[in-house]
Amino acid sequence: MSKSETPRGAILQRDGETWAIVPRTPVGIITPQVLDALNTVVGKYSIPIVKITSGQRIALVGVKAEEVESIWKDLGTMAGQAVELCVHFVQACPGTSVCKFGVQDSLGLGLELEKLYVGMELPAKVKMGVSGCPLCCASSLVRDLGVIGKKSGFTVSFGGHPGGKPRIADVVAEDLDAPQVVALVKKLLEHYRDNAKKKERCARFVERVGIEAIKAAVL
Repeated sequence: MSKSETPRGAILQRDGETWAIVPRTPVGIITPQVLDALNTVVGKYSIPIVKITSGQRIALVGVKAEEVESIWKDLGTMAGQAVELCVHFVQACPGTSVCKFGVQDSLGLGLELEKLYVGMELPAKVKMGVSGCPLCCASSLVRDLGVIGKKSGFTVSFGGHPGGKPRIADVVAEDLDAPQVVALVKKLLEHYRDNAKKKERCARFVERVGIEAIKAAVL
């Protein structure tokens, strides 16, 4: 591999020589098989840093370029998007699966959204959060696209951002069931794809065109 070639699914680190990779872990769920594989590759390739990310993923940091493909093979998981212009991930809280505060199935809905939309090409990266109750533990209101469970159904929000110029997302629709959420998310992503500028995050898109114009287009 030449020095100018980027290894698959890898991010160049500050030293300009090593890379980080982020195995795909849908809604933060890790199986025993994935745990065993992670433990094996960390030891086998002497990976110096293993870091849990804000998006409920695990980053393997300090990887040599020539070892990336072998690590992916040993892990047996898909690469998690980290710099591509697409849907990167869906994070979700436990919801009604185990949490005493959960009122909606956030894990089930999050897995469905992950299956349908992660990797969808868009003008900029998009991150989703699905919370099973109004406590909003999946950071839904500061994600590009958020879902919050309430007793009356799900609320869908759009245009949140947690970064250097933070923004609370706007509510697009309330009291939806899971199939309605899936359908609305599709419309929002497609509208964003067709109308946003390249590398314009959802928050900046909403600021430019206004949430009412977006709602008029998708509802």
